[in-house]
Amino acid sequence: MAGSFGGSDDEVISGINVTPLVDVVLVLLVIFLMTAPVIYQSAIKVQLPKAKSGEQAEKSPLNFAITKEGEVFWDKEQLSWEVLGQRLSALGATAGDQTAIISADQTTPHGTVVRLMDTLRQAGLTRFALNVETQSPGK
Repeated sequence: MAGSFGGSDDEVISGINVTPLVDVVLVLLVIFLMTAPVIYQSAIKVQLPKAKSGEQAEKSPLNFAITKEGEVFWDKEQLSWEVLGQRLSALGATAGDQTAIISADQTTPHGTVVRLMDTLRQAGLTRFALNVETQSPGK
């Protein structure tokens, strides 16, 4: 029999090779992990101001967003200013060495951004990063 490695033609395949399935699942997992931050960031509608000089900020659990209507978000959760202050004060001394990343819509009044920075300072946070959309040098 051509292509047969011993045994008879009646031999039944008793196992399934799962290696290709594992490979496909791992590739899909990597793709999901790469695209998740992009999907996550676009969940809150904030049009970031554009800048030609911007740096990649370090990852931080303290991501804040302010919409053009003045709504404040901590990660994906919308909070009132009072609740934000209470939650930040609950962080205590652990907040001092972390960087707060602020993403404010380009039409957000300057006073609203300063209010958020003041609230963060009252909670003991002294390191801030303002999130911008970087432009390529040719634009």
